[in-house]
Amino acid sequence: MTLLLKQIFAFFRLLNSDTGTNQLAAGLSLGLILGFAPFFSIQTLLVFAIIFIFRVQLGAAFLAAFFFKFVAFLFDTPAHYLGKSVLENESLRPLFTTMYNMPLVPMTRFNNSIAMGSMIVSLILLPFAYFGFKVAIIKYRATVVARFKSSKFWKAFTATKFYNWYLTYEKLYG
Repeated sequence: MTLLLKQIFAFFRLLNSDTGTNQLAAGLSLGLILGFAPFFSIQTLLVFAIIFIFRVQLGAAFLAAFFFKFVAFLFDTPAHYLGKSVLENESLRPLFTTMYNMPLVPMTRFNNSIAMGSMIVSLILLPFAYFGFKVAIIKYRATVVARFKSSKFWKAFTATKFYNWYLTYEKLYG
């Protein structure tokens, strides 16, 4: 539980910092794929590789994955019907037979209708999620953070010795 709270606080610190919106939006949108994909699968390893190779915010991805795991249950029935219709498509049967006989591809669990449908849904939602999160982060920083930093409470708090101590501590031990 403390790990989750630590990730949430780190995420809000990132939202309020000058961290690039692309890294945060990419982390949140890749968390969508992690949330919809089965945990022990090749898709998860591929997304982790993307997160670690490119500059993607890890905390945002984990927080989004935690949230989207719960949202994915709401999409199970439509994902099942979508995956079932794709898997039962006669024109794709030779492709799926070839994929199933490959060494690592069956570990993607593509032959499960819910896993197939969830992967299709998450890949369709990925670009919309990326741009939606990017716009939301920009609007959050422009409205909420700017309004909070101009408030009397924040100005009074930044004038205290405790805040100055915190800034020194953050510089030294970050």
